[in-house]
Amino acid sequence: MQILEEAKLARSKKVNKIEKTKDIKSPMEAYEAIEKYAKEGYDSIPQEDKKYFLKCFGIYDKDGLTPKQFMMRVRVAGGHLSALQAKTLGEIAQKYGQDYIDITTRSQVEFRYLHIEDMPAILQALKAVELNSYQTGVDNFRNIVTDPLDALGFDNILPSYNLLLKIQEKFLFNPEWISTLPRKFNTAITGSTANRCNVFGHDCSFVLAQKNGRYGYNMYLGGRVGMIAKSADIFLVSESEVLAAYDAIISIFKKYGFRDNRNKNRLHFLIDAVGMEAISAAIRETAGIDFASAGDTLTIANAHDTQHGLVQLKDASFAVQVVVPSGIFSGSALLKAAALSEAFGSSELRFSVEQNLYIMGVTDPEKLLADDFFKEYKNVNSPYFNNLIACAGTEHCSFGVIENKRDAIALSEYLTNAVPLDEGRIRLYWSACVKGCGTHEIADIGFEGCKAKVDGKTEDGVHITLGGKIVSEGQNGYTVLKSTPLRFAHFYVETLALEYKKLREKQESFEAFNERVLVEYSPAYIGFYMKLQAYLRAKDISVDLDINAVNKTGKNEEFEIFELGRKLYYQLTKEEAYPAYSRFTNENKRDKLVDARKIKPDIDANIADMLLRMLEEETKRAVVFSELDVFVRLGV
Repeated sequence: MQILEEAKLARSKKVNKIEKTKDIKSPMEAYEAIEKYAKEGYDSIPQEDKKYFLKCFGIYDKDGLTPKQFMMRVRVAGGHLSALQAKTLGEIAQKYGQDYIDITTRSQVEFRYLHIEDMPAILQALKAVELNSYQTGVDNFRNIVTDPLDALGFDNILPSYNLLLKIQEKFLFNPEWISTLPRKFNTAITGSTANRCNVFGHDCSFVLAQKNGRYGYNMYLGGRVGMIAKSADIFLVSESEVLAAYDAIISIFKKYGFRDNRNKNRLHFLIDAVGMEAISAAIRETAGIDFASAGDTLTIANAHDTQHGLVQLKDASFAVQVVVPSGIFSGSALLKAAALSEAFGSSELRFSVEQNLYIMGVTDPEKLLADDFFKEYKNVNSPYFNNLIACAGTEHCSFGVIENKRDAIALSEYLTNAVPLDEGRIRLYWSACVKGCGTHEIADIGFEGCKAKVDGKTEDGVHITLGGKIVSEGQNGYTVLKSTPLRFAHFYVETLALEYKKLREKQESFEAFNERVLVEYSPAYIGFYMKLQAYLRAKDISVDLDINAVNKTGKNEEFEIFELGRKLYYQLTKEEAYPAYSRFTNENKRDKLVDARKIKPDIDANIADMLLRMLEEETKRAVVFSELDVFVRLGV
């Protein structure tokens, strides 16, 4: 504990503005004033309530985007929703929120376009079906996520939803915990071998494990946007142990967490300051339990359910997936889904962290899928839609840099037509800004909104990442293209889709394809190849190359580009670039490189000039890349 105290003191010389705002009043004062504000109107609401205190109850002032209107985030514990609750949410959206609903990456919903005058009626309607918006914003405990197939999936070993509710009881509605944390706190729990809830991406995670023949949970800590949670070396074998460990870590975070720089106040930074060993020791000391060391983590598999859209459950019924592109839904659609769950299923829906939903307990999926509902919200749309995530973007979020949601849909539609795939799994995750709410770092192919320049003019762009993993304790992706103009991004990603289609093994996911093929090469080479092939397609230049035409080089970028240039030269001219090939030896000097256009005058001039750059020893790789940028844009 002394180490924690010293770390806290080192970061206590100042506190951020939000901490000072918290001293103004109790959050409950703002909540209890909602009826008063509803009567007196938007302009009667104090600034501190608009900017902070109402957010403690999921009520976000959106005056900067939609004048005098609010967004409301509704907690849906574990994503579990009864048909009755779904109907209530649908009716609220229809009556008060322009029939709009977003499904979020925490398996809950958001309403938009709400007015303060309607807030008391909305809150009362939620309460009537045991739903609420408590602590879904700012420095609070966010919705706890779990496997949407919890208790029913064949790969579920420890049903966890009831334990999730017990964890939630610790803080929900408890004034002692409302807005008293240094920063938000995300929690996940899964008892399944397949990772359907991004379980390694949270401040605190309880993950299926086994030790000495007993099933339980390994505890992982410190996940956040851009960071994967790490093992706390704690194995928990009973509900009481899970609750004790959770009580300990949130008490430690509340007491010792940093309150200075909000960008560095998550649990991750406390762990980073003192080390996981100190945190684990503090958990054991605070709980008064000498927890066992970690067991073998069993949540290590990819879930392939979304390739088929139907999942047979333990009771012989089915979970039927409803694909909701970018999570853009409506009250009317949710009402329809609720009615279908009553007519064909067990009257239960479950949201997923990939912004889709499942209709549970379906006994005759063929009859269900014949309904017109599935003409708009497909059961299995394509690998480019089945695992698509996109955060709010500029239309609904003041932090957004790009529109995002419809950008994501447009790219997936393009890929569906340009590179059709009958099966496969590609996780395409979009974040509209650096905050990363679309979890793009753990995507197979991730997109982070930014600005890009074309001919000196600024326009929407994306950083493109590859190689994120949600299995084997998770892994963040690596950047292959930075500040790419958004209008060109789909041509570049098309290259990857074509390589996946051509080279993948049967039923291989993109994550596995990346591990087998792409990870062997430098990110710079992959990005270069993406652009090069986009240009060749745009100019209708046919070459028989794939991304692994270059022999593995230990990720030597310079050699990879040279090798690709040599192979491309041969493809276009049917001549070797050099009669004697001694790129990295001093034994023989190369014969002078012959201009490709002298062999075949009809070769594209840009490609010919680029080949000379790629094959000359004195050329720097960065020069080739920048020149390629210019004429790729001309081509596409």
